[in-house]
Amino acid sequence: MENGFLRAAFEVVRTVFAFVLFSLFALALVAVAVRAYAPPQAVVTAINWAVKCVGVFVCCMLFSGTERALFKGMAAGALSSLCTMLVFALIGGGFALDAFFLLELLVCTLLGGAGALLGAKFRKR
Repeated sequence: MENGFLRAAFEVVRTVFAFVLFSLFALALVAVAVRAYAPPQAVVTAINWAVKCVGVFVCCMLFSGTERALFKGMAAGALSSLCTMLVFALIGGGFALDAFFLLELLVCTLLGGAGALLGAKFRKR
């Protein structure tokens, strides 16, 4: 039982770490484009959400295992959203908890579970 829990925890941490690295790299590239073109804030927010949603789905699909994939994916999605918020708060100097963050947390949790289920289905074949 304990060995299974440690393996599951390692997979969740590995997925969260992969997502945070992906998110930092992808959003750094987006920041270069934002500085060059100066789009409206709504566009920047939409790109930020798109990068996070795609990243959570793909990272959970690639890095989660097959056992209890839904729960590990949901945990990884929620922790990924929290970790990126904290990392970007450290980089940017502050953060605010609002309704959009709670919505982002819910969406990342659901996409993480869906990505892990899809990844588990592909691995079984």
